[in-house]
Amino acid sequence: MIWPIPWVKKSTIGPMIELISMGKRIVQPLPVRDGLNPSRVRFPDDAPPMTAYEFVEHLIATQRYVHPDDDAAALDKRFADQEVVDQRGNPFQPSDMMKAGMDIWFYRIPAPEKVVPHQIGIIHEDAELLVVDKPAFLATFPRGSHITESVLVRMRRQTGNQELSPAHRLDRLTSGVLVLTKKREIRGVYQELFARREVDKVYEAIADANPQIATGTVWEHRMEKERGEFKTRLVDGPINARTEVNKVIPVTDSEQARLEEMHGPLPPQARYELHPLTGRTHQLRLHMFTAGSPILGDPVYPDVLPVDAEDFDIPMHLLSRRLSFVDPLTGTPREFVSHLSPILGTLLNPV
Repeated sequence: MIWPIPWVKKSTIGPMIELISMGKRIVQPLPVRDGLNPSRVRFPDDAPPMTAYEFVEHLIATQRYVHPDDDAAALDKRFADQEVVDQRGNPFQPSDMMKAGMDIWFYRIPAPEKVVPHQIGIIHEDAELLVVDKPAFLATFPRGSHITESVLVRMRRQTGNQELSPAHRLDRLTSGVLVLTKKREIRGVYQELFARREVDKVYEAIADANPQIATGTVWEHRMEKERGEFKTRLVDGPINARTEVNKVIPVTDSEQARLEEMHGPLPPQARYELHPLTGRTHQLRLHMFTAGSPILGDPVYPDVLPVDAEDFDIPMHLLSRRLSFVDPLTGTPREFVSHLSPILGTLLNPV
């Protein structure tokens, strides 16, 4: 019998995570391993009687993406190595019966992924922060089919620091400045800074030159995105998405030629400097599309393209160019600028 699994929030941020439900701080009973956090799942109230072994077996079998080697032998090894535990870290025996509301923790084996053939550049590093240039196609956090091909896992493995955690998120197809914290105890301070929108952000996008989009243009809409949908939509209601256009600059002849090498013949292109005043999902992408110039290489606006049509040499041309904020620990102004080009999106070439 297959029944729905209420996936309790998985920790992708580090050994200590805040769970909104019950307002309690939960300590992971298993450590981060090879850059990956363990998964936590709660046994449903309406589930049929099941042993710990049967429950984990069911969880693995019903994953959307399963590693071909995640078989019975791999499951047996998890229990033999005492890597299936309860909230207090007590190991489950395979024959232990699950009870409603009981949490089980274990390590998943990521399914094989296409390797993103682009490197993560280092913009800045100090005792608290690691600021990187994220290439297009690399996820910020493990999610869906993109687990090991994420900035978090790559940088944990590269640095050996299992406490690394992004302070914010960039869409997988967006490149540019991404701030990671290096210590568990300061993580929340920087994450709250971004959550309160006390960070000034500037992006650059490449799109069709459009005389209707001029320096000083301000877009204001209400945007909503339903769970499970690819697209964000404009709807009636109070404004929740604001974007300013700081600059519009035609691309050079050489840049136009380079873009046409990637995409084929194009109308004249322009470089748009965008200043989001809010942080809705796909805000810049939808604002540009609504204004009549969808971002070049966007696989969602106007039309959703299949994921298997992705070409790692042809990025979406949206770059997080600059982040600035007052450091919550020192009170000093900080500014970080990407070294990537919005034309290339993935290569560490100065613009």
